[in-house]
Amino acid sequence: MELPLVVGVDGSDSSLLAVDWAVAEAARHGLPLRLVHASLWERYEAAQPSFGTARPAETVMAEHVVGSCLERARLRDPGVKASGEVVPDDAVSALLRAGNEAFALVTGVRGRGQVAGLLLGSVSLAVAARAVCPVVVVRGEEPNLRGGLGRIVVGVGDPAGGAVRFAVREAAVRGCALTAVRAWRNPAQEPVDHMLIADDAARLREERAAAALDDALREAVREHPGADIERRPVEGPAHRVLLEASAGADLVVVGAMRRHGHFGLQLGRVAHALLHHARCPVAVVPEPV
Repeated sequence: MELPLVVGVDGSDSSLLAVDWAVAEAARHGLPLRLVHASLWERYEAAQPSFGTARPAETVMAEHVVGSCLERARLRDPGVKASGEVVPDDAVSALLRAGNEAFALVTGVRGRGQVAGLLLGSVSLAVAARAVCPVVVVRGEEPNLRGGLGRIVVGVGDPAGGAVRFAVREAAVRGCALTAVRAWRNPAQEPVDHMLIADDAARLREERAAAALDDALREAVREHPGADIERRPVEGPAHRVLLEASAGADLVVVGAMRRHGHFGLQLGRVAHALLHHARCPVAVVPEPV
């Protein structure tokens, strides 16, 4: 049985963009699409759906949200098998539970009633930081959202197995190029007696980053020998390097460590920065440690 692609919907403009993105993603992978609306979403984002003019009773509103989003999905691609349901729970709990049996979770960048000035909604952040499956937060500029730039970017950290596998699979189904990025840095206070020593140290770190890329991609290259994969060891902070790369990407993929038995938000600095500032959709892939 194929696991569905699950989308959290609340009727906001952001969630409608998430539906559009998810329909295309489901079509690429041949997956069923499941739309989930939590009836207690107001606990997090308390305002009207963008397509509503008056607030109806909660049940009627919830059914309207799901029905409208289902119709939107079917109009965009009738070939995608889509279903929808109203879950009597808060949004984070509903989506995390749905993620236990999902190919991936998809959310908008922020929900209804988002406070002006905030870059990422509380639901999207909590789900990306706690889900056991990959989470895609649909954000960015129109060319990136269309998926026509022909490039996936993956940040290769430690560990990076899940993120690399997800990124390679995405590039394969899209028939596009993959750029694997490994950031490296020179210690700011490293004592050196000669500029040549500093150059040698930098060269050594770059070579280690390139070797780490080769190790991380070895299995992917073996499974996809014809894949168009660019290796990029880049000097600089990882979050800044990946933010710059996101401008020319259809999707940026990054791992997030999940420590067994830890129940708080598990989201590193790099993933956090991308979720708030990337110029394309962001996939956060759990990396068990």
